[in-house]
Amino acid sequence: MPSTYDAPLIKASFPSDGVLVLALARPPVNAFSTSLFHQLEDSFRTASSDSDVRCIVLTSEVDKGFTAGLDLHSSDLMRNADDPARTALLLRPHIADLQRSVSSIQECDKPVIVAVHGLCLGAGIDIMSAADVRFCAEGSIFAIKEVDIALAADIGSLQRLPRVTANASLVAELALTARNFGPAEAEKLGLVSRVVPGGQKGVTDEAVKLAKVIASKSPIATLSTKHLINYSREHTVQEGLQYTQAWNMAMLQTADIPAAFQAFTTKKAPRFANLAKL
Repeated sequence: MPSTYDAPLIKASFPSDGVLVLALARPPVNAFSTSLFHQLEDSFRTASSDSDVRCIVLTSEVDKGFTAGLDLHSSDLMRNADDPARTALLLRPHIADLQRSVSSIQECDKPVIVAVHGLCLGAGIDIMSAADVRFCAEGSIFAIKEVDIALAADIGSLQRLPRVTANASLVAELALTARNFGPAEAEKLGLVSRVVPGGQKGVTDEAVKLAKVIASKSPIATLSTKHLINYSREHTVQEGLQYTQAWNMAMLQTADIPAAFQAFTTKKAPRFANLAKL
């Protein structure tokens, strides 16, 4: 199965049925080039329609950390032309391209757990904020780094962090100063739900352990839960309730519900069929 996901800069493995681990692999610091962004998107688009995948863990196999952020040597930030308007029109599709890459994580039908260790700067925060569950290792170092290179973060952090975290004042402080912060502040912010000892291996193992639990649930239920959380976060409560009515009119008819009821009453582990191949 991993051959479906073969990519030079992202390593794939299946440590358990239904659990896909994607590990960033661009040493020394997983700096994000355009190629890495594209491979990230390709991996998540593929996993979204892969009936063998029920949960995804995104991690790094690089010792120094998750990512040091954007690779400035390969970016188009310094692109210049004689006409500012023409320069702007060249930059717009480039920014949209990177935004789509990060959004593929949120748009993926399968729950995504991100497991961070070491450095997680700039684009790493964008990626984390698009994931469903976020763990970090003790000693991790975070920063919303863009203002230090005279930018406003433009591929997701400023849009998602205020929605997925619980401290708007701290989001603004961190985004405006680009200062480093550690696991304690990341947990206080709501950026991570768990701080795990044991470095890269410890946090990845913990994420895989959770992914196995999620993968054991009805894939209809986990897909629906992720979808409805994301929809409701960006709409009013009433809009979310009404949309859920329409969604569950179909999803409540799944065979997984009687299977789950029977498993509960017989005290046996339920077995759910994979989603149909798309």
